Amino acid sequence: MAGQFTWFDYVVLILYFGSMAALGPLFRHSAKTTEGYLLGDRSFAGWLVGFSMFATSISSIAFVGYPADGYKTAWYRMTQNYVMPLAILFAAYFFLPFFRRTQITSAYEYLEDRFGPMTRLYASCAFLISQVVRVSLILYLVSVLLYSITGWKFVVIINGIEVDLGPYLCILVGGCITSFYTVLGGIKAVMWTDFIQALVLWGGAFICLGVIIHQLPGGIGQVFETAAEYHKFGFYDLGADGKTLEPVPFWGGLQEKTISIFLIVGLSNWLWEYSANQTVIQRYAASKSTRQAKIAMWVCTAFSLPTWAMFMFTGTALFAFYQQFPDPAAQEMLTGARKAEGILPYFVIKQLPVGLTGLVIAGVLAAAMSSLSSSISAVSAVSLVDIYKRHVAPGRTDQHYVRFAKSVGWFMSIVMIVGASVLYAADSKTLLDVGTILNALTVGGLLGIYCLGFFTTVGDDRAIVVGILCTLCYTGWSALTSVGVVDVSLRLNHNYYTGLISHILIFLIGYTLGALITGRRKGLENLTVWTATGKPVE
Repeated sequence: MAGQFTWFDYVVLILYFGSMAALGPLFRHSAKTTEGYLLGDRSFAGWLVGFSMFATSISSIAFVGYPADGYKTAWYRMTQNYVMPLAILFAAYFFLPFFRRTQITSAYEYLEDRFGPMTRLYASCAFLISQVVRVSLILYLVSVLLYSITGWKFVVIINGIEVDLGPYLCILVGGCITSFYTVLGGIKAVMWTDFIQALVLWGGAFICLGVIIHQLPGGIGQVFETAAEYHKFGFYDLGADGKTLEPVPFWGGLQEKTISIFLIVGLSNWLWEYSANQTVIQRYAASKSTRQAKIAMWVCTAFSLPTWAMFMFTGTALFAFYQQFPDPAAQEMLTGARKAEGILPYFVIKQLPVGLTGLVIAGVLAAAMSSLSSSISAVSAVSLVDIYKRHVAPGRTDQHYVRFAKSVGWFMSIVMIVGASVLYAADSKTLLDVGTILNALTVGGLLGIYCLGFFTTVGDDRAIVVGILCTLCYTGWSALTSVGVVDVSLRLNHNYYTGLISHILIFLIGYTLGALITGRRKGLENLTVWTATGKPVE
């Protein structure tokens, strides 16, 4: 029998939540110093760090968003992931050594050494803003599944109208439990829960895909046949009407989506991820050696690409399933009358055999919680090292700084719960589409700043600040056109490309002004590829 959330499913969820929460107190003893709390005393093996990076990169955006996109559109937005190995190769050779030469905690300490304190402060703030957006989106997505499957209801009367607060209860439960073990246990709790969660999310994904293929008369072959007939594996996306699939051209202008630009956008996103994203750099620093950090990068890549493809394929399989077994609700998600993110939860609650639902929802919770915990830990590190300790309260005791870092973790938890609640009312084609756009708008040109620092010997705070101001004006204009405050016909480019262009813009302005402005330039030993003399810390 399918379509019920049984006592067995509740037992599975309770055991999952309980085991994750228990890891916080378990690792609390190792989180009494800033080194232990934020970096685990720099003692982690590469395989564990790699699994943690992999689990963080998957998130509920992949578990719910990718199937939604594969179901409603095609595999176009998977394109940017294909260039991940190239970005990893480049980052391992060029970026990693800069972060391993010194005992850094934050990715943005390098920027003050290379350019000055203003550049470091901007990068830190840009990262914090981007993480607020990311964790809110992830927590929202997991709440969609949790609410759809469990049907938890909490009805209140407001001005004589019944309002179901069940979705917000789901947001609260997921956010609080994740915050509990992250804030109490620090990075060690994050690493080991990430490893467990990576295994759990695979189990949930395989169950869904296996049930779909088993129920189709033609099995997996029918999925491929249906996908070929409807161009689901091709480079197609929704047209202007929001319903019809249209081919995406390989070449084109910056006003439209193209395959070539999206590959470049993907490369820039991954290079940003491995040069300027604290959730990644913190794991560079936490690894026991440079060699182990490189192993971690390749372990992450080896598991991430097949997993993303599996989630996208699950969406394609769901399309084939509902072509074979038509369903009015599924059709509404295809046409846009209902959100596409509901397709996987709908299938789970309607089609999975009794007893498997709890395992699947544990998988999607694992995907979300691994990403949320990593972001909370990274935000705590940046807030402490780059802002509080550097500008607000230098010279305090280590215990004081640990207490502050934990306070930031609790505050971030409140912010992501509020943000997810706001997103619950959002309207979009798919949340994967929204996530792509929001990422482009919030990266703040950081890759451009790091490339200027790594690969040139010009520039300081003065040049970078001008580049930052110009970039903020550009991204601000893009944001205004995105939300409709400014007529969309006045936008300079498609919002997908905003992040890429912001990186290029800040690099060009910084390089030009840096070459013209002289004086006040500090020594650059070990700060650029041209002046590197020391070896990375092993």
